[in-house]
Amino acid sequence: MTALGTLDDLPPRYLDALAASSTQPLWPSMRSILPYDRPTNRTVPHLWRYREIRPLLMEAGELTPIEKAERRVLMLANPGLQGEPFATASIFFGLQLILPGETAPNHRHSPSAVRLIVEGDGAFTTVEGERCPMAKGDVILTPAQLWHEHEHRGSGPMVWLDALDAPLVTKMEAAYCIEGEPQNAGNRPDSSQTRFRRAGLLPYDRLGKVANSYAQFRYPWTEVRVALADLAGGAGPAEPVQLAYINPETGGSCMPVLGFSAIMLRPGETLAPPRRSSSCGFLVVEGSGEAEIDGKTLSFEENDVMAAPTHATLRLRNGSSREPAFLLQIDDAPMQRALGFYEEFADDRAA
Repeated sequence: MTALGTLDDLPPRYLDALAASSTQPLWPSMRSILPYDRPTNRTVPHLWRYREIRPLLMEAGELTPIEKAERRVLMLANPGLQGEPFATASIFFGLQLILPGETAPNHRHSPSAVRLIVEGDGAFTTVEGERCPMAKGDVILTPAQLWHEHEHRGSGPMVWLDALDAPLVTKMEAAYCIEGEPQNAGNRPDSSQTRFRRAGLLPYDRLGKVANSYAQFRYPWTEVRVALADLAGGAGPAEPVQLAYINPETGGSCMPVLGFSAIMLRPGETLAPPRRSSSCGFLVVEGSGEAEIDGKTLSFEENDVMAAPTHATLRLRNGSSREPAFLLQIDDAPMQRALGFYEEFADDRAA
């Protein structure tokens, strides 16, 4: 491999002329922009332990009223990103708290957001007039530029994990938000309870029509959990039990930048997926175990959140020999597929 020239090889007068013309030579920084074999990761494998963060989140509820917060969120900042409030270079994670009687006001914004419910009941998110109840494990979409608000009519705290493509939208200098009037949604059931109740079935009037960009906003965990158990019942011992969240009208990913899926780790199971070019994160819905990410072992339990960089070698272990464990996976594979550089390295699994 030929060694590339450095800035020290260039005369000062030439460097001054480059600076005066707002230009820079590529070759001295070529390997930092295009490293060989694998990207240079600033993102590091990391776990945020919910039982440690929850007291801080509850204290935030005491210190800051919703009127002063708009969205009361503790952002999960990956230590490798040197102060940037992101979980990976392309994924934002934040734990959001809403208390009984509170409303997080109606707004819309350019980043897309997805809510993964951690604890509580009696709250709902309204998206474009569709009222979506929130229960543990549910996944609720609030796509880019769609109006959404949150309201809590139950008792006890309501907490969810926000997952956004904000790092990308911010880097593009395209992130902004607009306030709106309350939506005042009624009690009509959302589309997960009516139009898209069963997989493989579509409202007849949608046949042959141009698919709605976001046909379904809510994916109830109670149904996803049953579907995972049914899939496990027909899967071989070496087959992973994982279901993707999709747009029911297109069969494609439910969101354009971030992908979402649910994983069941059977009792005693170790899952070693192929190494992938996408970064990812996990929310533990049920159970406990270990994640090995690029050789770093992280012990996880219910409600913990984890992050893995691009091209990471990954292995997930269920810590119980009797009970399954369930995780929600978030990744940036849809964006990488759309841009044409998503890869899987099937022969490079965790040893």
